[in-house]
Amino acid sequence: MPYTAPVRDLVFACELADLAGVARLPGFEDATPELLRSVLDEAGKFAAEVLAPLNHSGDRRGARLEGGRVVTADGWRDAYRQFVAGGWNGLPFDPAFGGQGLPWLAATAVAEIWHAANMAFSLCPLLTQSAIAAIEAHGTPRQRDTFLPKLVSGEWSGTMNLTEPQAGSDLSAVRTRAVPATTSADGDHHRISGQKIFITYGDHDLTDNIIHLVLARTPDAPPGVKGISLFIVPKFLPDNRGAWTRRNAIETLSLEHKLGIHASPTAVLGYGGKSGGDGGGDGENGGDDGGEKSENSGAIGYLVGEENRGLMYMFTMMNLARHAVGVEGNGVAERAYQQAAGFAAERVQGRADDNGGGGGERVPIIRHPDVKRMLLAQKCRIEALRALSLTVAANIDHARRQPDAEAKARARDLLEVLTPVIKGYATEVGVENVSLALQVHGGMGFIEETGAAQHYRDQRITPIYEGTTGIQAMDLVGRKLTADGGAATARVIARIRAECEALGDADDQDITVMADAMRAALDLLQAAAESLVAAAAADARLPGAVAEPYLRLWGVTACGWRMLKAAAVSRAELARDGGDGGDGGDAFYRHKIHTAKFYFAAEMPQASALAEVIGRAAPLIADAGADLFEVA
Repeated sequence: MPYTAPVRDLVFACELADLAGVARLPGFEDATPELLRSVLDEAGKFAAEVLAPLNHSGDRRGARLEGGRVVTADGWRDAYRQFVAGGWNGLPFDPAFGGQGLPWLAATAVAEIWHAANMAFSLCPLLTQSAIAAIEAHGTPRQRDTFLPKLVSGEWSGTMNLTEPQAGSDLSAVRTRAVPATTSADGDHHRISGQKIFITYGDHDLTDNIIHLVLARTPDAPPGVKGISLFIVPKFLPDNRGAWTRRNAIETLSLEHKLGIHASPTAVLGYGGKSGGDGGGDGENGGDDGGEKSENSGAIGYLVGEENRGLMYMFTMMNLARHAVGVEGNGVAERAYQQAAGFAAERVQGRADDNGGGGGERVPIIRHPDVKRMLLAQKCRIEALRALSLTVAANIDHARRQPDAEAKARARDLLEVLTPVIKGYATEVGVENVSLALQVHGGMGFIEETGAAQHYRDQRITPIYEGTTGIQAMDLVGRKLTADGGAATARVIARIRAECEALGDADDQDITVMADAMRAALDLLQAAAESLVAAAAADARLPGAVAEPYLRLWGVTACGWRMLKAAAVSRAELARDGGDGGDGGDAFYRHKIHTAKFYFAAEMPQASALAEVIGRAAPLIADAGADLFEVA
């Protein structure tokens, strides 16, 4: 099934997310709806013609390790070459480094298209863009000038190296070592030794160099997360002619065999091993700098910022990646939904009377009520999460460019609270959506040839990537709620409440019903937040026990906020155009209202149930002993 980028939906969602306000920020004056549509149209063409056709073949062929080198799937290298030639990698970055200077809002809308067309391909630029942000924010001027132009263009790619075999998500257990060493050829640097696992695009043949951002400990570092530093560790170093051809001491030990995203090489990397060299030997094209020659002395890495502040620097990268993975989860859901809707429109099965009497004509299954239910559930969730993720993206722009200090602070509050929500909720719902899309196919969905199963397999990693849903939920109730007594959370709830009150319309029954539902859900959310702050003071175990339902309550409610606005804007557009809408606008806006009404009928009722779980389940979870889970 081909992929069609939902350009009009994306433009509409960007407008809901305050495209007009972003365009008033310094440097973004050209970010008009017309420019955005033009960019999205071109991205849609590239996705449909180049990336989407490789999705299934890439899954079948996969990436492979041959003679210590990673070979990507057929077509990958040419597609990446075209991606770089089109300037797609540098959309939101500083023109001083070769970027195009577009808002993060626009870049996020484009990113959804890449994720939907080919998730395995899109992971490479996702990590590169996050690495750019970390170096831009925390690197030295020399590091920025050295690495950013090539990363922004996409000629080089970037990775995030956190996880180790013994550590998993517990970064306090990181053992990778970084020993200071100085030579005239390589300047001030450290020698990195250790092993990292689960490194997405940790090795590949798409770019001339790979810039690894690696967490490691210096010899005198304090224990725990306070002793972690961040290092830039290139796959290739400059040779004695200044060309980046000299192989650093990094070895690809293996590629993971995964449930999905087979075309994305997930590497186990060894730093400083014998087969990786010592960072001073001959490289791809020879060259010798006369540097240190001791065997196993480690890979050359350059310290970012100050020692022992690496985790804080890495959060710049991780938070962008977490938002991007939420967008990714919704993008894959969009692709699966399109395929399910197309299949349902063509698959003839059953009778028109829907009562089993056999008297009606045979019809496509899209005429059956339960299939409509499954498609509507996917559609309303995708549209709500698209609008929410783009709202977060718009606030990234405000947090960076907003000259008004108070408005900047409001944007930062929203980012703090909603980033873990986007990452956790959008990916969990994304898995539910691709499962529904597979269900629409029936038995045909369980067969690999239709492609529905691939979406399910690929999507399953998204709630795990960049911190599992449980980690996001703990972040939401810990750093984002109880740490400040709920102050920032209360400000965000108040902001959402004020916007919803302003959208209420006593003359429109549909809008009134939605606004009333939002008022009730926000009351539940506020009460839940206050109860968790109080619970933390009494028993520190309790908030974590119900952190995941609290995150879901945030997701359901925040999506409702966006769907209320979608309905209100659509109603206003219909009224402004006298019910015509122009250019198919009548149907477009009426469909938006119908989808929003379904969201409030089918999704928002979860808010009261989730509030019940938060209020009653915490002690039952906290008090459960390990013996409760023993198998008899």
